[in-house]
Amino acid sequence: MKYAVIGAGAMGLRYGIHLKEYAGKDVDFIDAWEPNVEKTREQGGVYVARDHENRHLVPIDVYYPEEYTGEPDCWIVFMKQMQLDDMLKRCAHLFKPGQLCFTAMNGMGHYEKLLEYFDPAHLFGGTAVIATVLPGPGDVDFMGALGKEYMHICAYDNKRTPAGDELFADLTAAKLGPEWSPDIMSMSMAKVMLNSVCNTLCTMFEIQMGPIGADEHMRHVCSQLVDEGFDVCELAGIDLGISREQEVDAIMQSFADLKYHYPSMCQDMFKGRPTEVDYINGYIVKLGREHGYEAVRHELLCNEVHFAETAHRWHEEQAAAK
Repeated sequence: MKYAVIGAGAMGLRYGIHLKEYAGKDVDFIDAWEPNVEKTREQGGVYVARDHENRHLVPIDVYYPEEYTGEPDCWIVFMKQMQLDDMLKRCAHLFKPGQLCFTAMNGMGHYEKLLEYFDPAHLFGGTAVIATVLPGPGDVDFMGALGKEYMHICAYDNKRTPAGDELFADLTAAKLGPEWSPDIMSMSMAKVMLNSVCNTLCTMFEIQMGPIGADEHMRHVCSQLVDEGFDVCELAGIDLGISREQEVDAIMQSFADLKYHYPSMCQDMFKGRPTEVDYINGYIVKLGREHGYEAVRHELLCNEVHFAETAHRWHEEQAAAK
């Protein structure tokens, strides 16, 4: 299959370059961030490092939505939740019947938007425990040793098809470590649960995952947030497939495995961009209210992240004024 990646940011580049370099696939990139597009064109590609080492130029082709004329077999979508709707409208003229779409975006809310353009049988969701950093335009850093990438994938209608199997085979060849999940909502909410703890707390305190995860209070806080998230999922009829204790263990292990990583939410705040907390903790709050449940801890964290965004901007303004 031929691929086109919508969103040439950290994760879009990670997936696209892996498919290009390790699976030998033809991959195009579409992006709307002008500094990124222009810098990539000026350089003739993107500079890629792994764990800050072996930085080298990888030639890629990147286009604005309005100038792209390719017809890929599969679209890969990695946008920030709040930017997705506008980007899909700009790309709408490119979508053709029969094309596949795969996304492993953080948070929730994107499936509904993608279903406006793609048939449910052709839409695939994923969750990726793959840390990536975008230091600047045309520059990406893959965190973690090659072969340690790990992700889940599931068809939106939960059915295995030959087209889905081909996508799975390509992701495997690309060394992205896919595993099939039996249920799209179970898979997706498990990642929301992870991000609602790791991303949110690291962003509030502007800290890497390792130090805050090693704090003696973290397991208790994690357990409280997981309990509330599980309560919501149970009311919504979503079976996460593991116990609450297993979920806590998995999240605590992620703190240890990605100890030097600033989650994407934290990176967004550092760069003055809005965070996706409303689509992560905020989604748990929204889903809970739909079933008569108040997820008060997650609502508090959602507000706390917005306070952290305000405080970060204020400190930046004060520093600039001196």
